[in-house]
Amino acid sequence: MSRDDEPQHFTPSRWRAWFVLGVFVVFGSTLVWRAVDLQVFDEQFLTHQGDIRHVRTVKVPAHRGAIVDRNGLPLALSAPTESVWAVPSAVLKAPSKISALASRLGMSTSDLRKDLERHKSRQFLYLKRQLSPYDAHQVMAVDAPGIFLQREYKRYYPAGEAAAQLVGLTNIDGKGQSGLELARNGYLSGSPGERKVVKDGRGRVVDDLDEFKAPHPGHDLKLTIDSRLQYLAYRNIKEAVISHKAKDGTVVMLDPDNGQLLAVASYPSFNPNDRSTLDQAGMRLRAATDVMEPGSTAKPIVLSGALNKGLYNTSSIIHTKGWFMVGRLTVKDELNYGDEDFAKILQKSSNVGAAHVGLKMGPKNVWQDFRNFGFGETTGSGFPGERFGVLRDYYTWDNVETATASYGYGFAVTPLQLARAYGAIADQGKLRSLRLILGKGADMHPPPQQAIKPSTAATMRQLLRGVISPEGTANRAKVPGYTVAGKTGTARKISNDGYHHNQHRALFVGMAPAKNPRLVTLVVVDDPTHGSYYGGTVAAPVFSKIMQSALRILHVPPDNPSVLTAAAESSTAGG
Repeated sequence: MSRDDEPQHFTPSRWRAWFVLGVFVVFGSTLVWRAVDLQVFDEQFLTHQGDIRHVRTVKVPAHRGAIVDRNGLPLALSAPTESVWAVPSAVLKAPSKISALASRLGMSTSDLRKDLERHKSRQFLYLKRQLSPYDAHQVMAVDAPGIFLQREYKRYYPAGEAAAQLVGLTNIDGKGQSGLELARNGYLSGSPGERKVVKDGRGRVVDDLDEFKAPHPGHDLKLTIDSRLQYLAYRNIKEAVISHKAKDGTVVMLDPDNGQLLAVASYPSFNPNDRSTLDQAGMRLRAATDVMEPGSTAKPIVLSGALNKGLYNTSSIIHTKGWFMVGRLTVKDELNYGDEDFAKILQKSSNVGAAHVGLKMGPKNVWQDFRNFGFGETTGSGFPGERFGVLRDYYTWDNVETATASYGYGFAVTPLQLARAYGAIADQGKLRSLRLILGKGADMHPPPQQAIKPSTAATMRQLLRGVISPEGTANRAKVPGYTVAGKTGTARKISNDGYHHNQHRALFVGMAPAKNPRLVTLVVVDDPTHGSYYGGTVAAPVFSKIMQSALRILHVPPDNPSVLTAAAESSTAGG
């Protein structure tokens, strides 16, 4: 057998060569298969994974709708601003830039560095929000890595503290927190848009993709408020509260023909453009959220009900001696006014006369008249947090409760409710829902209810003119050139300890011109401690000041020129 015919045997070195070759073949085949798998079968998966690492959806903020008054003047509006944000790890890689960056942001270098270190694992950190475009440009001029701008909107309130409680305010993210900003947040907000962008590893936008969803701006909200009257009301109630060292004060002004609120102001207030002034007391719209016993301002409601039912007429005489007993209660007046008709009950604000009328009517009728004038229900204004007041069912009343209710104690109303009730007397007895919003954003309102007959309303307006006469309790409420009808109230304040002899609430509600009222205005001064505390000497003069200017602003022609002439002559003589 030749050597060539001998069987071949693999040596160890040959086995290793073939093994290595086989490993390379298998490895190469695996790589080829994986490449095909990645490029063909898993393409969509990989594209998605790449996108989620580099493609970002950026929110495009929507412009919040403005709040404007009835004449289109802004009460709240949004202006574009820039917010500075950072990728902390990227900024920390350029320590030389941190000092200049801190200076432009109004921060100390140490605070900025600590903030960045504390959040260095995050990819997004706000450094400063809502800067002016100029200030934002100064920040970007530092040219620090990882620093970016984001467009936002900042809310401004041109009316300031005069309309702050009514309009409310938003937080830094543009969401309503109080007032109409809260109540109509959805209507004002709109919806943000979106755009898709490609960002690099440092978070910088390197490309805009075609996918874009436009933001939808919010709707503008038009109010019934007249800014001129709002400023007027706020200025005067602020002056009264300060001069009388009172706790607070409220003014409500409305158009009785349609129930539109023209001014709703109270003091103390706050400046919505300066968040450092915020406090709960200043943010409360007292006209809607505070309840009070109305005192003598409730007497026209009871007397109009008695006239409306035919239980009395204007010439009916009530014999009084200045006081009388009702069970355990002594009802008394400051003086013995003798025989009283309805005109004198109102003119002298007689508790005894009003109690006699209420007792003759009975608890059910007194209670029903309060209900007819809207007590115990909201006014329809739509303001958030508006209260119903307190009006217990009449079947729990005895003679004492009936008598005290007749001159304004034992139940509670909001200033809005009381102004609305007088609006019915001014508008032929029609009780209307109060309106605060005009146009598309307005709520639906039911038709007015007839609280009393038109003839009764006209009679009450005539009777209430006597309150402003020299013999009445509100001579200081007169408005030169105009007839005025209204009623004072001086209500003792109550707490868990009972009624306070040295704490009062001074009120006046009136209308002008009395024959055909264009305006109804309520003034409340809570707990005046300097000088007088009576409604006729504290609240009535505020009413007079406000109405003198308001009627002129609205171009309401005088209906009592003789008084206007006399006032002008007196002014000339005094000068």
